[in-house]
Amino acid sequence: MQIIPAIDIKDGHCVRLKQGDMQAATVFSEDPAAIARHWLELGAQRLHLVDLNGAVAGRPKNELVIREVVSVIGDEIPVQLGGGIRDLDTIESYIDAGVTLVVIGTAAVKNPGFLSDASYAFPGHIIAGLDAKEGKVAVEGWSKMTGHDVIDLAKKYEEFGIEALIYTDIGRDGMLSGVNIEATLKLAQAIKTPIIASGGLTSLKDVQAICETLVPEGVIGAIAGRALYEGKLDLKKAQAAADQATKKA
Repeated sequence: MQIIPAIDIKDGHCVRLKQGDMQAATVFSEDPAAIARHWLELGAQRLHLVDLNGAVAGRPKNELVIREVVSVIGDEIPVQLGGGIRDLDTIESYIDAGVTLVVIGTAAVKNPGFLSDASYAFPGHIIAGLDAKEGKVAVEGWSKMTGHDVIDLAKKYEEFGIEALIYTDIGRDGMLSGVNIEATLKLAQAIKTPIIASGGLTSLKDVQAICETLVPEGVIGAIAGRALYEGKLDLKKAQAAADQATKKA
């Protein structure tokens, strides 16, 4: 089970949001590439990048910074990237630049055929992102709620042959309130696709709970953001705890 540091990029800076609110951004660094190097040195096994401006605009907005991050990481660990990816050309451009996995969120909800095409064109490189609150899916940087049910959509995406699914509880993201184990478990039991949990990871206790309850059901990682940046969670200790707990399991 991987603890995956998030690098959320807004206006070229590494920031954290609360519940996806672009106005409530805390800038943690003006050099995302240096942050990427920092997490790599602390033993990160994968990085999660988000182009926040891109997610809102519906097209890449921080491409130069993202390319810089990827060049710093090289091929040492996988980099997964989401935010504003709405066409196959953008996916191809990012994969050519060294991004390992591309996350498709809003575009998959609005146009499932695009997710299907992307999974077919770039097998092994496509992750679907489902952002939800109380079982319903949100889109466009979480600014709009839809009537779609999380599990129904996840089952549909699974048929397309996606590599994994990132499930974010947007009510908890950036709130340091713990992962929504119950909702993530329900989703994990409904599909066979590997799941990466996101939103609210705060403590070693959360890591333990994920390993005990979710890993046996197919959860392969958890994205950590604010807790890492504010020092509430130590990446090395969290990864060691995950390794230990999954060995026992």
